[in-house]
Amino acid sequence: MYENDWGVEQDYVEQDYDEAVKWYRMAAKQGHTVAQFNLGWMYDFCEGIEQDYKQAFYWYCNAAE
Repeated sequence: MYENDWGVEQDYVEQDYDEAVKWYRMAAKQGHTVAQFNLGWMYDFCEGIEQDYKQAFYWYCNAAE
């Protein structure tokens, strides 16, 4: 929701990558595979977080298991 600008109305929720990273990280640590992939993608493509290929690889691998 925070990453994709989804809300009740089209412009209701502004993109907030910091908030998206926070929630993806919490879900990823609990084993949520989509959150693990999305967190890896955010590390990979520097969306709301400092680019870190090692972290991206780590989360992609976790999502793939």
